[in-house]
Amino acid sequence: MKYALLIFSSEDGPQLSDAEVAEMYAGHEKFGRELGALGKIHGGAELQSSATATVVRVRSGETITTDGPFMETKEQLGGFYLIEADDLDEAMQWAAKIPATATTSIEIRPIVDHSSGD
Repeated sequence: MKYALLIFSSEDGPQLSDAEVAEMYAGHEKFGRELGALGKIHGGAELQSSATATVVRVRSGETITTDGPFMETKEQLGGFYLIEADDLDEAMQWAAKIPATATTSIEIRPIVDHSSGD
């Protein structure tokens, strides 16, 4: 089954030193290679700041766009991994290995597979 591991963090959180940022990115690369070696990764990306977001809604046939984050929350979606796991327990094990878990929250969401009738 496929799962999205959604990485949420506070954009106003503690500032990391250059060395800490480099270590975190190296950890993400290692994590991605580990998943890749097992054929368990199906995608993923770091997202730009929520300030760069554009929200699109259609109401009564009119397209309405809003710049910046639509919702006021303390944590924003900063990136994601799309993985293959046997079950939620395995997905949780992978989520716990994401380097940013010490300062972020990881939300695990199963992917709907329409081909199997789910």
